[in-house]
Amino acid sequence: MTDARETDLLAKVPNGLFIGGVWRDATEGATLDVSDPSTGDVIKTIADASVADGTAALDAAVAAQDEWAATAPRTRSNILRKAFDLLQERREEFALLMTLEMGKPLAEANGEVTYGGEFLRWFSEEAVRISGRYGSNPEGTGMMTVSQHPVGPCFLITPWNFPLAMATRKIAPALAAGCTVVVKPAELTPLTTLYFVKLLEDAGLPAGVVNVITTSSSSAVSGPIIADPRLRKLSFTGSTAVGQKLIEQSAKNVLRTSMELGGNAPFVVFEDADLDKAVEGAMAAKFRNIGQACTAANRFIVHRDVAAEFAKRVTDKVNAFRIGRGTEDGVTIGPLIDDRAVTKAKTLVGDAVERGAQVLTGGEAVDGPGTFFQPTVVTGVVPGSDILREEIFGPVLAIVPFDDEDEAVRLANDTEYGLVSYVFTTDLARGQRMIGRLQTGMMGLNVGVISNAAAPFGGVKQSGIGREGGLEGIHEYLYTKYTMTPIG
Repeated sequence: MTDARETDLLAKVPNGLFIGGVWRDATEGATLDVSDPSTGDVIKTIADASVADGTAALDAAVAAQDEWAATAPRTRSNILRKAFDLLQERREEFALLMTLEMGKPLAEANGEVTYGGEFLRWFSEEAVRISGRYGSNPEGTGMMTVSQHPVGPCFLITPWNFPLAMATRKIAPALAAGCTVVVKPAELTPLTTLYFVKLLEDAGLPAGVVNVITTSSSSAVSGPIIADPRLRKLSFTGSTAVGQKLIEQSAKNVLRTSMELGGNAPFVVFEDADLDKAVEGAMAAKFRNIGQACTAANRFIVHRDVAAEFAKRVTDKVNAFRIGRGTEDGVTIGPLIDDRAVTKAKTLVGDAVERGAQVLTGGEAVDGPGTFFQPTVVTGVVPGSDILREEIFGPVLAIVPFDDEDEAVRLANDTEYGLVSYVFTTDLARGQRMIGRLQTGMMGLNVGVISNAAAPFGGVKQSGIGREGGLEGIHEYLYTKYTMTPIG
């Protein structure tokens, strides 16, 4: 049941599509329901876009592209900064909205408002720092100018697990670079994006620069947009399987692509690690967002000499968690996003146990309304277990022992993914070796949370292409032009 504050907030969230600066119904009048995963109750019904709506959204982005690209960088910067300021004023509303549609505890939702807002602030500053270079060619016969330009209309597909931060991480650099966009948020958590785009409207964003389509027919609506020759950029965050299909579709028109895909992060604890810091890092790396993060530690590779003590300490911490609806005081573990997520977590734990692992705590779904799964610690996981190969995306901490550094590296790299790795050691030389030896796009050395708007986020191997955030983030939305001017 929602209280008055929740009801009032949900009433403020637009229920239509945002196309060309106008909030409107889907052309065919279709709607989709958004549910609270902690109760299973429908909390809002919104427009369900058709293929025609997707085309209309791209039409609007194309129509606005030239004018937005010609808009002064300072103007683009000011709009993003205004959006940042408005987000700070409305942070409690955005945190509550994320908790309602996604389930994360309010404290974590507040953290996401801070994190998501930083992309607005960071890229408001980068908008006025787009630069090139100018100089003579080696022969002395001409002057070479290298300049940066917006790639053009972009299609941004965001995931359900971080509804605000994933929207700002894509929208902010696109706008800073001078690109217009069509945004398609996840069907499960679209409300935060709708409310955020309303905020952008309040910040003075011109019509057509950002367009939002919500749909239950993702592939049917996305396909024609990606195939349209007017689209020049595709950015997607989600599973590797879906990313592979989108890359195939984008190849026809040779689109610029940014793909932030699956992860299977190793969390390596050496025998010389500070266990207090390692346990603290493990709690953050594993249980943040209820384990539903591509950066979540998936495989805890712990030296045999400290594995038992590490397992005991993390189990004590896990047993102190409080499970419940994210709006309740003191709740640290909210629901998983849906029934499929619960089934997956239970199946992975069951497979590990069948192969010889031991459950120290948890391991079961929680009875009652909502899609809750007990926070779980599994130790003695043996190679070949599904839990070591698949992205868990749930509150399950799986421990596998190792005996020496080479084995730790082999276990850590034994995956087709390479998004992020975590290493805990007090040996500085070993830490530096791990930077070189681990096949990963990002690494946390003695720290369990690494995401930052000022840092390039992305992976290697099947974890993706391109980077979001940092100095590199805006260049995903720019192309380089070289001009030669003869001398004399």
